[in-house]
Amino acid sequence: MPFVTAGVPSIAATVDTIRALDRLGVAALEIGFPFSDPIADGPVIAASMDRALRSGTTVAGTMAAIKSVRASVECGLIAMVSMSIVHRHGGAAFVRQAHDAGFDALIVPDMDVDAADQVLEAVDRFGMGLALLVAPTSTPERIRAITRRCRGFVYALARAGLTGTSDAPPDVAGTVAAIRAQTDLPIAVGFGIATPEHVRLVVKHADAAIVGSALVRAMDGDAATAHERAATFIAPLREACQTERV
Repeated sequence: MPFVTAGVPSIAATVDTIRALDRLGVAALEIGFPFSDPIADGPVIAASMDRALRSGTTVAGTMAAIKSVRASVECGLIAMVSMSIVHRHGGAAFVRQAHDAGFDALIVPDMDVDAADQVLEAVDRFGMGLALLVAPTSTPERIRAITRRCRGFVYALARAGLTGTSDAPPDVAGTVAAIRAQTDLPIAVGFGIATPEHVRLVVKHADAAIVGSALVRAMDGDAATAHERAATFIAPLREACQTERV
């Protein structure tokens, strides 16, 4: 489940990258809506969002880009978006915009679990997915509260802290087991997943591996060929997903 920042290095490159990664057979793609104050994003993604905003990437432009490509790709398209953007666009109104553009689901990393019901009502009305984040430190009670508000899948953090690449192998067995004790929803794991070996370790336990910062870094450079660099980087990670689950 790769992550790209909308508008980096250009909105046209974002569209080309969606098509290129869809051809590789990725299960889903996360499209990050640039935000001026990223909540959990490390320096790579935060810097990419700053570049996107400075180049004029907007919510409306991102929605239009997704609408232009939706009919030509089969993979799921997921909006990674701050609650501030959702709220500023009217909550349920934003969900409708995302649905109409062709998004299948939302990830709202900074959504307050206890205040999620208004957005969740719209998500259910439009038949979309909604993933909230579960940290390795979450208690069973907290996991239960989060997962009962998720639709489609759960986003599990491989580690506490910010997004970004890491040399440390992800140890996700305990977190995934704790979530599976509370829900039957598929589990996608992100934060620090950057190599084929990381992916293999994750999908031994979880249903998907989320790769963000490493891909965003790989796409740096000429916008016309960013999609080619993305495909070259993701191809071996996609192959690593064939690992048998324990």
